[in-house]
Amino acid sequence: MDAPIQLSLPLPRSVDTRIYIQLTAKSKAVVLFLTTASAEEATSPTPLGSFVYALPDRYNPTQPLSTPLCTVEPTLEFTTRLAKLITRRTQLPTYVGNSVSFASAGLGGTVEEEMEAFKQVAELVLSKLEFANATPNGVQS
Repeated sequence: MDAPIQLSLPLPRSVDTRIYIQLTAKSKAVVLFLTTASAEEATSPTPLGSFVYALPDRYNPTQPLSTPLCTVEPTLEFTTRLAKLITRRTQLPTYVGNSVSFASAGLGGTVEEEMEAFKQVAELVLSKLEFANATPNGVQS
């Protein structure tokens, strides 16, 4: 998959807010960007969130290394966890930019809502990466 693919899914327990995903998988790295927007916010710019780089540890492949390149505290943990998960599953360096806001989630962004969103995003992204790896040259039909 050389061209980025764009996906979206609903923010957990939210009426009209979606998580938008842009995923690019190259032969030597994965680049992922996440943001949220509702119908009324569609035309306004979203503030920049955290940007994290993770890479496999040759000596301990189950514990990827990561470093934040840009930090915005409310998004840093989610971004780091996602970057490390993708790196651990793909064994590729991964860049993740995340400006997802849970403020418009049904309960205002509880830990449960954040975990549910994390699980949904991780499953969707990893399924797309597995599909790209299963097809010749990453070409989708």
